[in-house]
Amino acid sequence: MGADIGVIGMAIMGQNLARNIESRGHSVGVYNRTAERTRELMAGPGKGARLIPAWSLEELVAGLSRPRALLIMVQAGRPVDDVISHLTPLLSRGDIIIDGGNSFFLDTVRRVREAEEKGLLFLGTGVSGGEDGALHGPSIMPGGHPAAYDAVGRILREIAAQVDGEPCCTYIGPDGAGHYVKMVHNGIEYSDMQLISEAYFIMRNLLGMDYPEMSGVFARWNQGDLDSFLIQITADILGKKDPETGHPMVEQILDTAGQKGTGKWTIQSALDLGAAAPTMAEAVFARTISAMKEERVEASRILHGPGGASPTKAASLADAVHDALYASKICSYAQGFSLMRAAAREYRWDLKPGAIATIWRGGCIIRARFLGRIKEAYDRNPDLANLLLDPYFRQIVEKAQGGWRRLVSVAAERGVPIPAFSSALSYFDSYRTDRLPANLIQAQRDYFGAHTYQRVDREGTFHTEWSRL
Repeated sequence: MGADIGVIGMAIMGQNLARNIESRGHSVGVYNRTAERTRELMAGPGKGARLIPAWSLEELVAGLSRPRALLIMVQAGRPVDDVISHLTPLLSRGDIIIDGGNSFFLDTVRRVREAEEKGLLFLGTGVSGGEDGALHGPSIMPGGHPAAYDAVGRILREIAAQVDGEPCCTYIGPDGAGHYVKMVHNGIEYSDMQLISEAYFIMRNLLGMDYPEMSGVFARWNQGDLDSFLIQITADILGKKDPETGHPMVEQILDTAGQKGTGKWTIQSALDLGAAAPTMAEAVFARTISAMKEERVEASRILHGPGGASPTKAASLADAVHDALYASKICSYAQGFSLMRAAAREYRWDLKPGAIATIWRGGCIIRARFLGRIKEAYDRNPDLANLLLDPYFRQIVEKAQGGWRRLVSVAAERGVPIPAFSSALSYFDSYRTDRLPANLIQAQRDYFGAHTYQRVDREGTFHTEWSRL
């Protein structure tokens, strides 16, 4: 008998997934375009494991049991298409291709269709958890042909993180659904990271906390409602000193944040679908402006904000940071789940938000206690239009809003930028307001472009000759 599955791409994620699969009792064929990587794996962490090296795609495919299943772990975009184009002539009807990278969901839609035309089965599979998750248990979001999931689902569930005896893996839906959900996961991840960084910025610049204090605050928060992987690692990061200088490690890191594009894809999709995702958008733009380091340094010499403000040790403001962070986080997730709801309508996917929240509880970067609350919300109402309408989340946000508003106000008065906190509050206020100023915008559009408008007092479409009034 041949190997149970083949893995293509032996960068760290591919290596660790291959080792994870092997640790669950499966034999795994491994291949990398550059053979040296495969040799390093077999001589290092893969030594003695049931990993079977292959030195060509032909050898890899020939060494697999039928139906053959191959997991591709290469850079998204053209490299995935290149691997598929070389791979498909070697496969037979019913064989399975799994793309485990961060592919754009519309690319996956196309690849599923092209595979089916050749008699092959394709899974576009989101994998979250980084290097450690890949090795010890990630969150896995497979989408594509259901028969493909039926064939390899057992392996995927075995290698996924386990929470309360449940695997953090479930079939998401057809064609690009799995990669779409992973994309939204990453958009929420951008928001979570930005909100946490703004909380740190407030503590440092408004409250005057030192690094041991801030580390302790995040560690305490991680024992309560904010318990999450990102809060946990933030406590660790803020407590770390640079071994060379003895100064806080964070202070030695240049304030320019990188990005690989999934956050941008999330915002582009929200715009395409007409879904509001302002907090995720601000998180993306915050990274963009952070990258303008030289320009910002020059601007800091020319542009002046409010001066003379000293840090405050007000305990109430410190408590407000916690409440504002939790409320803003709720708004960010509300945007993400609303976006998935809009995508489900547009692409005819039967997405199950409660199941998605369940598989995000472990393994992935945004894993958090809070996700259990989201599952409960959708258990109460599977057709919930927005998380803010759920009784639990409504109560939390309404209770937090006093401190949240004060915090945003004080930050604005002191000139401390907190775009994600501010946008989340504006989202909450916009969503709860029954009459927005968009009536004036529509009047302006009708004035200069005859775009027409609807009236509040009767049905129909109307136009006014404004300049003749």
